[in-house]
Amino acid sequence: MPSSFSSLSSFRDFLVYLWTGGPHADSVPARVIAEIDRRETAAEQTISWAQLGIVGFFAGLYWIVPHAEGAPGDNYVPMALVVYLAFTLSRVFLSYRIVLPSWYLMLSMVVDVGLLCGMIFSLHLQYEQPPAFYLKSPAMMYLFFFIALRALRFDPRYVLMSGLIAASGWSLMVLYALTYDMNDMHISRNYVDYLTSNTILLSAEIDKILTLLGVTLILTFALFQARTVLFDAIQSHAAADDLSQFFAPEVADLITQAAEMPGQGQGEIRSAAILFVDVRGFTKTALTLPPETVMRALACYQQIALSAIEQHNGQIDKFIGDGILATFGAVQSAETYAADALRAAAAVIAALDAGQEDFTALGWPGRFATGAAVAAGDVTVGIVGSQGRYEFTVIGPAVNLASKLESANKVQRTRVLTDRSTHSSAEAQGYNADILRRDGEIVSGLPQPVDLVVVA
Repeated sequence: MPSSFSSLSSFRDFLVYLWTGGPHADSVPARVIAEIDRRETAAEQTISWAQLGIVGFFAGLYWIVPHAEGAPGDNYVPMALVVYLAFTLSRVFLSYRIVLPSWYLMLSMVVDVGLLCGMIFSLHLQYEQPPAFYLKSPAMMYLFFFIALRALRFDPRYVLMSGLIAASGWSLMVLYALTYDMNDMHISRNYVDYLTSNTILLSAEIDKILTLLGVTLILTFALFQARTVLFDAIQSHAAADDLSQFFAPEVADLITQAAEMPGQGQGEIRSAAILFVDVRGFTKTALTLPPETVMRALACYQQIALSAIEQHNGQIDKFIGDGILATFGAVQSAETYAADALRAAAAVIAALDAGQEDFTALGWPGRFATGAAVAAGDVTVGIVGSQGRYEFTVIGPAVNLASKLESANKVQRTRVLTDRSTHSSAEAQGYNADILRRDGEIVSGLPQPVDLVVVA
Protein backbone atom coordinates (compact mmCIF):
# COMPACT_ATOMS: atom_id res chain seq x y z
CA MET A 1 0.00 0.00 0.00
CA PRO A 2 2.71 2.56 0.83
CA SER A 3 4.42 1.67 -2.45
CA SER A 4 1.23 2.28 -4.45
CA PHE A 5 0.61 5.52 -2.64
CA SER A 6 4.18 6.62 -3.32
CA SER A 7 3.79 5.81 -7.02
CA LEU A 8 0.51 7.73 -7.15
CA SER A 9 2.12 10.67 -5.37
CA SER A 10 5.08 10.62 -7.78
CA PHE A 11 2.76 10.53 -10.78
CA ARG A 12 0.76 13.42 -9.33
CA ASP A 13 3.97 15.37 -8.75
CA PHE A 14 4.95 14.65 -12.35
CA LEU A 15 1.62 16.00 -13.62
CA VAL A 16 1.90 19.09 -11.43
CA TYR A 17 5.48 19.65 -12.60
CA LEU A 18 4.38 19.18 -16.20
CA TRP A 19 1.43 21.55 -15.87
CA THR A 20 3.36 24.32 -14.10
CA GLY A 21 6.53 23.95 -16.17
CA GLY A 22 8.88 23.23 -13.28
CA PRO A 23 9.21 22.88 -9.51
CA HIS A 24 7.06 24.94 -7.19
CA ALA A 25 8.12 28.59 -7.14
CA ASP A 26 8.54 28.49 -3.34
CA SER A 27 11.26 25.83 -3.69
CA VAL A 28 13.31 27.76 -6.27
CA PRO A 29 15.15 31.06 -5.63
CA ALA A 30 13.72 34.07 -7.46
CA ARG A 31 16.99 34.62 -9.32
CA VAL A 32 16.76 31.10 -10.75
CA ILE A 33 13.20 31.72 -11.93
CA ALA A 34 14.36 35.00 -13.48
CA GLU A 35 17.19 33.22 -15.35
CA ILE A 36 14.80 30.53 -16.61
CA ASP A 37 12.41 33.26 -17.81
CA ARG A 38 15.26 35.03 -19.59
CA ARG A 39 16.29 31.86 -21.38
CA GLU A 40 12.73 31.01 -22.32
CA THR A 41 12.24 34.50 -23.75
CA ALA A 42 15.34 34.03 -25.88
CA ALA A 43 14.05 30.59 -26.94
CA GLU A 44 10.73 32.08 -28.03
CA GLN A 45 12.59 34.60 -30.15
CA THR A 46 14.50 31.74 -31.78
CA ILE A 47 11.25 29.84 -32.39
CA SER A 48 9.68 32.96 -33.92
CA TRP A 49 12.56 33.32 -36.37
CA ALA A 50 12.36 29.60 -37.17
CA GLN A 51 8.67 29.96 -37.95
CA LEU A 52 9.48 32.92 -40.17
CA GLY A 53 11.98 30.69 -41.92
CA ILE A 54 9.25 28.10 -42.50
CA VAL A 55 7.09 30.75 -44.16
CA GLY A 56 10.03 31.68 -46.37
CA PHE A 57 10.59 28.03 -47.24
CA PHE A 58 6.96 27.49 -48.19
CA ALA A 59 6.94 30.75 -50.17
CA GLY A 60 10.11 29.69 -51.97
CA LEU A 61 8.59 26.37 -52.96
CA TYR A 62 5.48 28.11 -54.23
CA TRP A 63 7.59 30.60 -56.19
CA ILE A 64 9.49 27.78 -57.86
CA VAL A 65 6.26 25.92 -58.67
CA PRO A 66 3.56 28.62 -58.54
CA HIS A 67 0.88 26.54 -60.24
CA ALA A 68 0.81 22.78 -59.86
CA GLU A 69 0.19 20.93 -63.10
CA GLY A 70 -3.34 19.61 -63.58
CA ALA A 71 -4.94 21.66 -60.81
CA PRO A 72 -8.15 23.18 -62.19
CA GLY A 73 -9.59 24.23 -58.82
CA ASP A 74 -8.96 27.32 -56.72
CA ASN A 75 -5.51 27.66 -55.14
CA TYR A 76 -5.72 28.72 -51.47
CA VAL A 77 -2.01 28.36 -50.71
CA PRO A 78 -1.02 32.01 -51.42
CA MET A 79 -3.73 33.28 -49.08
CA ALA A 80 -2.67 30.86 -46.34
CA LEU A 81 0.97 31.91 -46.72
CA VAL A 82 0.04 35.59 -46.44
CA VAL A 83 -1.96 34.95 -43.25
CA TYR A 84 0.85 32.85 -41.79
CA LEU A 85 3.44 35.47 -42.71
CA ALA A 86 1.42 38.25 -41.04
CA PHE A 87 0.96 36.20 -37.87
CA THR A 88 4.62 35.15 -37.75
CA LEU A 89 5.90 38.71 -38.24
CA SER A 90 3.69 39.89 -35.39
CA ARG A 91 5.02 37.00 -33.27
CA VAL A 92 8.64 38.00 -33.96
CA PHE A 93 7.84 41.60 -33.07
CA LEU A 94 6.01 40.72 -29.86
CA SER A 95 8.72 38.28 -28.73
CA TYR A 96 11.13 41.24 -28.49
CA ARG A 97 8.62 43.54 -26.84
CA ILE A 98 6.94 41.41 -24.19
CA VAL A 99 7.10 38.01 -22.53
CA LEU A 100 4.69 36.04 -24.67
CA PRO A 101 1.82 34.77 -22.47
CA SER A 102 0.87 31.10 -22.42
CA TRP A 103 -2.43 31.68 -24.20
CA TYR A 104 -0.62 33.36 -27.08
CA LEU A 105 1.81 30.46 -27.37
CA MET A 106 -1.12 28.03 -27.46
CA LEU A 107 -2.75 30.17 -30.13
CA SER A 108 0.51 30.10 -32.09
CA MET A 109 0.50 26.29 -32.04
CA VAL A 110 -3.11 26.19 -33.22
CA VAL A 111 -2.26 28.62 -36.04
CA ASP A 112 0.78 26.52 -37.05
CA VAL A 113 -1.21 23.31 -37.23
CA GLY A 114 -4.35 24.95 -38.55
CA LEU A 115 -2.68 26.66 -41.47
CA LEU A 116 -0.66 23.58 -42.43
CA CYS A 117 -3.71 21.33 -42.24
CA GLY A 118 -5.68 23.98 -44.11
CA MET A 119 -3.17 24.03 -46.96
CA ILE A 120 -3.19 20.21 -47.09
CA PHE A 121 -7.00 20.20 -46.96
CA SER A 122 -7.17 22.65 -49.88
CA LEU A 123 -5.42 20.13 -52.12
CA HIS A 124 -8.60 18.15 -52.75
CA LEU A 125 -10.37 21.38 -53.67
CA GLN A 126 -7.54 22.57 -55.88
CA TYR A 127 -7.33 19.25 -57.71
CA GLU A 128 -11.09 18.58 -57.47
CA GLN A 129 -10.53 15.22 -55.81
CA PRO A 130 -12.25 13.55 -52.84
CA PRO A 131 -10.73 14.16 -49.35
CA ALA A 132 -8.91 10.83 -49.39
CA PHE A 133 -6.59 12.56 -51.85
CA TYR A 134 -5.11 14.94 -49.26
CA LEU A 135 -4.44 12.15 -46.75
CA LYS A 136 -1.54 11.04 -48.95
CA SER A 137 0.15 14.47 -48.93
CA PRO A 138 3.80 14.36 -47.75
CA ALA A 139 3.32 17.88 -46.31
CA MET A 140 1.84 16.11 -43.29
CA MET A 141 5.42 15.46 -42.15
CA TYR A 142 5.79 19.16 -41.31
CA LEU A 143 3.60 18.49 -38.25
CA PHE A 144 6.61 16.74 -36.71
CA PHE A 145 8.68 19.84 -37.41
CA PHE A 146 6.23 22.02 -35.49
CA ILE A 147 6.31 19.61 -32.54
CA ALA A 148 10.12 19.50 -32.49
CA LEU A 149 10.30 23.27 -32.79
CA ARG A 150 8.64 23.64 -29.39
CA ALA A 151 11.50 21.65 -27.83
CA LEU A 152 13.75 24.70 -28.23
CA ARG A 153 12.04 26.18 -25.19
CA PHE A 154 12.98 23.18 -22.99
CA ASP A 155 9.44 23.17 -21.60
CA PRO A 156 7.62 19.81 -21.95
CA ARG A 157 4.20 21.46 -21.62
CA TYR A 158 4.40 23.12 -25.01
CA VAL A 159 5.76 20.06 -26.78
CA LEU A 160 2.91 18.01 -25.32
CA MET A 161 0.29 20.60 -26.32
CA SER A 162 1.79 21.01 -29.78
CA GLY A 163 1.71 17.24 -30.32
CA LEU A 164 -1.86 16.94 -29.08
CA ILE A 165 -2.96 19.80 -31.32
CA ALA A 166 -1.18 18.21 -34.31
CA ALA A 167 -2.72 14.79 -33.63
CA SER A 168 -6.14 16.38 -33.15
CA GLY A 169 -5.79 18.35 -36.38
CA TRP A 170 -4.92 15.30 -38.42
CA SER A 171 -7.66 13.28 -36.71
CA LEU A 172 -10.18 15.89 -37.81
CA MET A 173 -8.80 15.65 -41.34
CA VAL A 174 -9.29 11.86 -41.28
CA LEU A 175 -12.74 12.20 -39.72
CA TYR A 176 -13.83 14.62 -42.43
CA ALA A 177 -12.61 12.25 -45.12
CA LEU A 178 -14.51 9.36 -43.52
CA THR A 179 -17.77 11.30 -43.30
CA TYR A 180 -17.53 12.73 -46.81
CA ASP A 181 -19.70 11.42 -49.62
CA MET A 182 -18.12 8.08 -50.53
CA ASN A 183 -19.25 8.05 -54.17
CA ASP A 184 -15.72 8.59 -55.50
CA MET A 185 -13.75 6.88 -52.71
CA HIS A 186 -13.93 4.00 -50.28
CA ILE A 187 -12.20 2.43 -47.30
CA SER A 188 -9.71 -0.23 -48.28
CA ARG A 189 -7.46 -2.77 -46.63
CA ASN A 190 -5.36 -3.23 -49.74
CA TYR A 191 -2.14 -1.24 -49.56
CA VAL A 192 -1.66 -1.17 -53.37
CA ASP A 193 -5.24 -0.02 -53.82
CA TYR A 194 -4.62 2.64 -51.17
CA LEU A 195 -1.58 4.00 -52.99
CA THR A 196 -3.05 3.95 -56.48
CA SER A 197 -6.59 5.20 -55.91
CA ASN A 198 -8.72 7.54 -53.82
CA THR A 199 -9.15 5.11 -50.96
CA ILE A 200 -8.66 5.41 -47.24
CA LEU A 201 -6.46 2.94 -45.39
CA LEU A 202 -7.50 3.31 -41.75
CA SER A 203 -4.46 1.52 -40.39
CA ALA A 204 -2.19 3.99 -42.21
CA GLU A 205 -4.02 6.98 -40.72
CA ILE A 206 -3.98 5.41 -37.26
CA ASP A 207 -0.23 4.84 -37.67
CA LYS A 208 0.24 8.52 -38.50
CA ILE A 209 -1.72 9.66 -35.45
CA LEU A 210 0.01 7.17 -33.15
CA THR A 211 3.39 8.24 -34.50
CA LEU A 212 2.55 11.89 -33.83
CA LEU A 213 1.53 11.01 -30.27
CA GLY A 214 4.50 8.68 -29.76
CA VAL A 215 7.05 11.28 -30.86
CA THR A 216 5.25 13.84 -28.69
CA LEU A 217 5.37 11.65 -25.58
CA ILE A 218 9.03 10.74 -26.10
CA LEU A 219 10.00 14.40 -26.52
CA THR A 220 7.82 15.38 -23.57
CA PHE A 221 9.45 12.84 -21.26
CA ALA A 222 12.93 13.75 -22.53
CA LEU A 223 12.26 17.45 -21.96
CA PHE A 224 10.80 16.72 -18.53
CA GLN A 225 14.11 15.18 -17.55
CA ALA A 226 16.11 17.86 -19.35
CA ARG A 227 14.15 20.66 -17.69
CA THR A 228 14.78 19.14 -14.28
CA VAL A 229 18.49 19.10 -15.08
CA LEU A 230 18.22 22.67 -16.42
CA PHE A 231 16.68 23.92 -13.17
CA ASP A 232 19.33 22.12 -11.12
CA ALA A 233 22.14 23.41 -13.37
CA ILE A 234 20.97 27.03 -13.25
CA GLN A 235 20.42 26.83 -9.51
CA SER A 236 23.89 25.34 -9.04
CA HIS A 237 25.37 27.96 -11.38
CA ALA A 238 23.64 30.75 -9.45
CA ALA A 239 24.87 29.27 -6.17
CA ALA A 240 28.40 29.03 -7.58
CA ASP A 241 28.25 32.66 -8.70
CA ASP A 242 27.04 33.70 -5.26
CA LEU A 243 29.67 31.64 -3.46
CA SER A 244 32.42 32.91 -5.76
CA GLN A 245 31.91 36.31 -4.16
CA PHE A 246 33.22 34.79 -0.94
CA PHE A 247 36.41 33.56 -2.61
CA ALA A 248 39.06 35.05 -4.82
CA PRO A 249 38.23 34.24 -8.46
CA GLU A 250 41.42 32.18 -8.70
CA VAL A 251 40.35 30.10 -5.69
CA ALA A 252 36.89 29.56 -7.15
CA ASP A 253 38.41 28.46 -10.47
CA LEU A 254 40.83 26.15 -8.68
CA ILE A 255 37.92 24.42 -6.94
CA THR A 256 35.38 24.33 -9.78
CA GLN A 257 37.85 23.35 -12.52
CA ALA A 258 39.62 20.64 -10.58
CA ALA A 259 39.42 17.13 -12.05
CA GLU A 260 38.25 15.92 -8.63
CA MET A 261 36.55 17.79 -5.81
CA PRO A 262 39.30 19.04 -3.46
CA GLY A 263 39.02 17.57 -0.01
CA GLN A 264 40.44 17.71 3.47
CA GLY A 265 44.15 17.09 3.72
CA GLN A 266 44.95 18.09 0.15
CA GLY A 267 47.53 20.79 -0.37
CA GLU A 268 50.90 21.75 -1.75
CA ILE A 269 53.87 23.86 -0.69
CA ARG A 270 54.53 27.10 -2.56
CA SER A 271 56.77 30.10 -2.15
CA ALA A 272 54.42 32.97 -1.38
CA ALA A 273 54.05 36.23 0.50
CA ILE A 274 51.44 36.98 3.14
CA LEU A 275 49.95 40.42 3.74
CA PHE A 276 48.11 41.34 6.94
CA VAL A 277 46.14 44.59 7.19
CA ASP A 278 44.48 45.77 10.40
CA VAL A 279 42.58 48.84 11.63
CA ARG A 280 43.85 50.67 14.68
CA GLY A 281 41.38 50.90 17.57
CA PHE A 282 38.53 49.52 15.49
CA THR A 283 36.82 47.52 18.26
CA LYS A 284 36.94 50.38 20.75
CA THR A 285 35.60 52.93 18.28
CA ALA A 286 32.94 50.56 16.92
CA LEU A 287 31.42 50.24 20.39
CA THR A 288 30.53 53.95 20.31
CA LEU A 289 28.86 53.92 16.88
CA PRO A 290 25.57 52.61 15.47
CA PRO A 291 25.94 49.16 13.85
CA GLU A 292 25.04 50.48 10.38
CA THR A 293 27.83 53.09 10.59
CA VAL A 294 30.33 50.42 11.60
CA MET A 295 29.32 48.13 8.76
CA ARG A 296 29.39 50.90 6.15
CA ALA A 297 32.86 51.99 7.25
CA LEU A 298 34.05 48.37 7.29
CA ALA A 299 32.69 47.78 3.77
CA CYS A 300 34.37 50.95 2.48
CA TYR A 301 37.69 49.95 4.03
CA GLN A 302 37.53 46.41 2.64
CA GLN A 303 36.65 47.62 -0.85
CA ILE A 304 39.55 50.07 -0.93
CA ALA A 305 41.98 47.45 0.34
CA LEU A 306 40.62 44.78 -2.02
CA SER A 307 41.11 47.01 -5.06
CA ALA A 308 44.71 47.82 -4.14
CA ILE A 309 45.55 44.18 -3.40
CA GLU A 310 44.06 42.89 -6.64
CA GLN A 311 45.89 45.56 -8.65
CA HIS A 312 49.13 44.01 -7.41
CA ASN A 313 48.21 40.38 -8.19
CA GLY A 314 47.07 39.50 -4.70
CA GLN A 315 44.11 37.38 -3.57
CA ILE A 316 42.05 37.85 -0.42
CA ASP A 317 42.30 34.75 1.71
CA LYS A 318 39.84 35.93 4.32
CA PHE A 319 38.40 38.92 6.15
CA ILE A 320 38.95 38.54 9.90
CA GLY A 321 36.73 41.17 11.48
CA ASP A 322 38.58 44.38 10.73
CA GLY A 323 41.65 42.42 9.59
CA ILE A 324 42.50 41.25 6.08
CA LEU A 325 44.68 38.30 5.14
CA ALA A 326 45.87 38.36 1.53
CA THR A 327 48.24 36.06 -0.34
CA PHE A 328 50.61 36.57 -3.25
CA GLY A 329 51.80 33.54 -5.20
CA ALA A 330 49.87 31.07 -3.06
CA VAL A 331 46.82 30.35 -5.20
CA GLN A 332 48.72 30.84 -8.45
CA SER A 333 52.50 30.63 -8.62
CA ALA A 334 54.16 34.01 -9.23
CA GLU A 335 57.78 35.01 -9.70
CA THR A 336 57.35 38.43 -8.03
CA TYR A 337 55.22 37.42 -5.05
CA ALA A 338 57.31 39.27 -2.41
CA ALA A 339 57.68 42.44 -4.49
CA ASP A 340 53.95 42.42 -5.31
CA ALA A 341 53.04 42.04 -1.64
CA LEU A 342 55.21 44.97 -0.51
CA ARG A 343 53.86 47.19 -3.28
CA ALA A 344 50.32 46.17 -2.35
CA ALA A 345 50.91 46.93 1.34
CA ALA A 346 52.13 50.45 0.55
CA ALA A 347 49.26 50.92 -1.94
CA VAL A 348 46.64 49.85 0.60
CA ILE A 349 47.89 52.30 3.22
CA ALA A 350 48.14 55.13 0.66
CA ALA A 351 44.63 54.44 -0.68
CA LEU A 352 43.12 54.35 2.80
CA ASP A 353 44.86 57.60 3.71
CA ALA A 354 43.49 59.18 0.55
CA GLY A 355 39.98 58.02 1.46
CA GLN A 356 39.79 59.67 4.88
CA GLU A 357 37.05 62.03 3.74
CA ASP A 358 34.92 59.04 2.77
CA PHE A 359 35.21 57.57 6.25
CA THR A 360 34.37 60.93 7.83
CA ALA A 361 31.28 61.18 5.60
CA LEU A 362 30.24 57.70 6.73
CA GLY A 363 30.33 58.87 10.37
CA TRP A 364 33.70 57.48 11.48
CA PRO A 365 35.14 59.77 14.19
CA GLY A 366 38.76 60.83 13.89
CA ARG A 367 41.29 59.24 11.61
CA PHE A 368 40.71 55.78 10.12
CA ALA A 369 44.22 54.50 10.88
CA THR A 370 45.54 51.21 9.54
CA GLY A 371 48.70 49.12 9.63
CA ALA A 372 50.07 46.34 7.42
CA ALA A 373 52.85 43.79 7.38
CA VAL A 374 54.33 41.36 4.85
CA ALA A 375 56.23 38.10 5.32
CA ALA A 376 57.36 35.69 2.62
CA GLY A 377 58.43 32.06 2.63
CA ASP A 378 57.19 28.56 1.95
CA VAL A 379 53.54 28.06 2.85
CA THR A 380 51.17 25.14 2.58
CA VAL A 381 48.19 25.90 0.37
CA GLY A 382 45.26 23.57 0.83
CA ILE A 383 41.95 22.54 2.34
CA VAL A 384 41.18 22.51 6.05
CA GLY A 385 37.94 21.61 7.80
CA SER A 386 35.75 18.57 8.23
CA GLN A 387 32.32 17.08 7.58
CA GLY A 388 31.42 19.17 4.58
CA ARG A 389 32.61 22.48 6.01
CA TYR A 390 35.90 23.20 4.31
CA GLU A 391 38.05 26.26 3.92
CA PHE A 392 40.75 27.01 1.40
CA THR A 393 43.64 28.70 3.20
CA VAL A 394 47.39 29.03 3.68
CA ILE A 395 49.40 27.68 6.60
CA GLY A 396 53.03 28.18 7.54
CA PRO A 397 55.59 30.28 9.44
CA ALA A 398 55.16 33.21 7.03
CA VAL A 399 51.48 33.53 8.03
CA ASN A 400 52.34 33.69 11.71
CA LEU A 401 55.25 36.09 11.07
CA ALA A 402 53.11 38.50 9.06
CA SER A 403 50.52 38.57 11.83
CA LYS A 404 53.15 39.28 14.51
CA LEU A 405 54.84 41.95 12.40
CA GLU A 406 51.53 43.73 11.86
CA SER A 407 50.99 43.87 15.62
CA ALA A 408 54.56 45.17 16.00
CA ASN A 409 53.57 48.29 14.02
CA LYS A 410 52.02 49.67 17.20
CA VAL A 411 55.26 49.29 19.17
CA GLN A 412 57.49 50.45 16.32
CA ARG A 413 55.13 53.36 15.48
CA THR A 414 55.16 52.36 11.83
CA ARG A 415 52.53 51.73 9.14
CA VAL A 416 54.06 48.88 7.10
CA LEU A 417 56.65 46.38 8.34
CA THR A 418 58.45 43.41 6.88
CA ASP A 419 61.55 41.40 7.76
CA ARG A 420 64.96 41.47 6.10
CA SER A 421 64.54 38.09 4.40
CA THR A 422 61.25 39.11 2.77
CA HIS A 423 62.71 42.46 1.71
CA SER A 424 65.74 40.75 0.17
CA SER A 425 63.46 38.44 -1.81
CA ALA A 426 61.44 41.45 -2.99
CA GLU A 427 64.61 43.30 -4.08
CA ALA A 428 65.68 40.25 -6.07
CA GLN A 429 62.25 40.38 -7.74
CA GLY A 430 62.61 44.02 -8.77
CA TYR A 431 61.28 45.86 -5.72
CA ASN A 432 62.99 49.21 -5.12
CA ALA A 433 61.76 51.71 -2.54
CA ASP A 434 63.09 53.78 0.34
CA ILE A 435 63.15 51.76 3.53
CA LEU A 436 64.48 51.97 7.08
CA ARG A 437 66.24 49.05 8.79
CA ARG A 438 65.83 48.18 12.44
CA ASP A 439 67.94 45.16 13.21
CA GLY A 440 67.56 42.88 16.20
CA GLU A 441 64.13 44.11 17.32
CA ILE A 442 62.08 42.16 19.81
CA VAL A 443 58.67 41.25 18.39
CA SER A 444 56.02 40.01 20.78
CA GLY A 445 55.15 36.37 20.20
CA LEU A 446 58.40 35.54 18.36
CA PRO A 447 61.17 33.60 20.13
CA GLN A 448 64.10 35.41 18.46
CA PRO A 449 64.87 39.07 17.63
CA VAL A 450 63.92 40.07 14.09
CA ASP A 451 65.69 42.34 11.62
CA LEU A 452 62.83 44.65 10.71
CA VAL A 453 62.42 46.70 7.54
CA VAL A 454 60.14 49.74 7.74
CA VAL A 455 58.36 50.23 4.42
CA ALA A 456 56.05 53.02 5.63
